[in-house]
Amino acid sequence: MIAADQPPIARREPVRVIDIGTDVLVSNAQGLHSTGSRLKMVYARRIAEDRTELRYVIEEPPLHGFTAWRCVIGRTAPSLADVWPLLSWDEREIMELYGVTFLGHPDPRPLVLHPTVEAGPASRVIVEDVSEPGLRAAGVLPEIAGAKLDVQLLPFGPVRAGVVESGAFFFGYVGEHILEYEPQLFFKHRGMETRFEGLPPEAGTVLAERVSAVGSVAHAFAYCRAVEACAECTLPERAQWGRVLLAEMERIYNHLHYLGHLADTTTLKVGQAEGMLLEEEAKRLNARLTGSRFLRNMLTPGGLRRDIDPGDWLAPSLAQLRSRTERYTKLLKHSDSFLDRLLTTGPLPSEVAFDQGATGPVARASGLDRDLRRDHPYAAYDRFPPEIATHDEADAHARFHVRVDEIMASYALLDALLSRPPQGAIRERCAGAPNSEGLGWVEGPRGAMVYAVHLDERARLSRVKIRSPSFSNWRAFPFTVQDSNMMDYAINEASFGLTIAGCDR
Repeated sequence: MIAADQPPIARREPVRVIDIGTDVLVSNAQGLHSTGSRLKMVYARRIAEDRTELRYVIEEPPLHGFTAWRCVIGRTAPSLADVWPLLSWDEREIMELYGVTFLGHPDPRPLVLHPTVEAGPASRVIVEDVSEPGLRAAGVLPEIAGAKLDVQLLPFGPVRAGVVESGAFFFGYVGEHILEYEPQLFFKHRGMETRFEGLPPEAGTVLAERVSAVGSVAHAFAYCRAVEACAECTLPERAQWGRVLLAEMERIYNHLHYLGHLADTTTLKVGQAEGMLLEEEAKRLNARLTGSRFLRNMLTPGGLRRDIDPGDWLAPSLAQLRSRTERYTKLLKHSDSFLDRLLTTGPLPSEVAFDQGATGPVARASGLDRDLRRDHPYAAYDRFPPEIATHDEADAHARFHVRVDEIMASYALLDALLSRPPQGAIRERCAGAPNSEGLGWVEGPRGAMVYAVHLDERARLSRVKIRSPSFSNWRAFPFTVQDSNMMDYAINEASFGLTIAGCDR
């Protein structure tokens, strides 16, 4: 790890915006494959009654930042889902919420809205009768060709056992063998992106923190960075340091929860209880440090709302938690009944992970060596770069190991942070210019979190786009379920560490 007093890496230039026409959109997208660049997402914003602007966000090779293509269209645009399959859900969402038709889209079915909801960015409920569930065509599995088999259809959800998020899942199976699988999410689509509109930028942090509770810091961090890009403001060193500290503490409790939940799905109840206990201890440290178990109300555009005082208690408390975590993960690694259920379960080949846009620990467990903290460093990560864990096995066992390694890397990073805390201001004035825009990215516990922010002529929020890691990983997850078995499904889903709230927004 680089010492804290080493000069930081030079800051990147603002995101480049390039105007592009629909006539070259497909060919330019095809050309990205040979450059090491990657289309990250596409989103829309209305600029006139009959005109829509599409923004294609491109992640350039490491240390080269991001580029955005701006494409103004009427009602149609060519689909890029065959060129970059990870854009399939983005395009389907835009078709529903903005009335755009993507010509040649391989799967233009509804994704987000239910029959009782009027299309449009605000997603207004127009029918109150809920006597009929109104499941969309998304729950209809394709016809399964081949030999005459007794294929059964199992619709599961949206209300599931335990305290879990709403989601419906459709299985076509024979015996225990899953032939087809279709998830149906967005039962609690809240129109969060629209709720930002008209707010002053500093007020948007409160909304960002509530998109998904377990990712409060990641959402607020990415949002604040996007607003700061609009204002072109530079944060004080102590604010940069504090943000990294909070982000890594969020990563630790998320991964501890993941380990406990994974142990539960393998029926290792003692392992579940120990993981939940360690998660609780991590959250208590959060509460003592910030007043919030979810580390809320600390970030604001321009820096921190208030200073972080780790005193002389946080470092030894983290050291104790680290020791207990090491013992816990060592026991998991040597529990045969636990490992037997993970090995070879839910493989996600690296090619599929790349094409479908997998991110975070899921992608790194499939051999994709990508992490925004290192590849496009921000805040204090240029001075405190984390160790990045990757595995090639691509199964649930590899996803487990990546998270274990990341927990230990977070403990080491926090130790380095606490050894040399900088002094000084915690916030700079950050007023976004009218009609400005910015892009903010962070590597959250589940992967890449991206916020795009546009301000209007009053310097208020006119468009906020959220691309969460769970949106990306839910897109990739079904490819690990088909041709698997029913007994492994819960383990496989737990190994992805998905959240529905972050996806549904």
